[in-house]
Amino acid sequence: MNDRLPLKSIYAFITVAETGSMVEAAAKLNVSHSAISQAIKSLESQLNLPLFNRIGRRVELNAPGSHYYRRVSPAITEIIQATQEIQAKESALNYLTVNMVNSMALHWWIPRVSEFQTIAPEIDVRISNLATEFNFERDGIDVAIIHGKPLQTTHSHCEKLGDDELILVCSPILHERLLKELKNKKTITPEQLLYTYPAIFVNNPRRQNDWQIWCDAYNFTLPNQHKNLTFSISIQATQAAIRHLGIFVTHKQYVRDDIKHGMLVPIGDAVKNPHQQFYFATPKANLKNKQVLALRDWLKTEFCKS
Repeated sequence: MNDRLPLKSIYAFITVAETGSMVEAAAKLNVSHSAISQAIKSLESQLNLPLFNRIGRRVELNAPGSHYYRRVSPAITEIIQATQEIQAKESALNYLTVNMVNSMALHWWIPRVSEFQTIAPEIDVRISNLATEFNFERDGIDVAIIHGKPLQTTHSHCEKLGDDELILVCSPILHERLLKELKNKKTITPEQLLYTYPAIFVNNPRRQNDWQIWCDAYNFTLPNQHKNLTFSISIQATQAAIRHLGIFVTHKQYVRDDIKHGMLVPIGDAVKNPHQQFYFATPKANLKNKQVLALRDWLKTEFCKS
């Protein structure tokens, strides 16, 4: 007997034994009937004994075949499972779950997805939107982009990506309209904008102090809230500003893309938010992961852009 038995013949044998048909086995393995028949004949020749009884077009294991099946089937299953585990681990190396608040995913991440794909096409980023406390291990998170306070835990690494800056914006139409009213003026000041147009507010806890922080920096009085211009989430307020409903104080990082594409116009200088910044966080063990480091380096580059 040849000690070097081809795995393909054994795999064909197991499939025929489980289906009871060479035709069905051939269909299951996506090979020809003749290939299955030849594989079984080759195996029986090497073992020097028949493994099946032929009953018309059907086949069934004989006594030696049943004994052989009971021995080799678990071994083949182990081989398949081991192969799948290795493949899954290899795939997981290029799979990163990144947590960020929903507003950041909408305003910051999505406009930059294509750029990141160009720079790191081998990395598959999946976005998680846990806004409350999260746990890297429990929640299956590889990286967190934090807009707030730095993460301070024993087993995590956290580093600053950039300052949180607040900027006053309006639509180009409102900007041009005010320039025409001011006639000879080439630029518009934040004070002129505040005097002319209603303010748009966001009343969720993460955003409700934005206007106050910005006004304090400019030494302005907080504007009144107008009917139908207070929203629960920032994307609604941003859309209201884009659609010329009023002026809006928002995070500069969140409207960089809208400004770049001419959908919004920044007015005045940005104001640093002293209460929160942007941070990159990951378990310390991940600092050896090339994909995590590639994402971190790209993030740092992006946050350095004005």
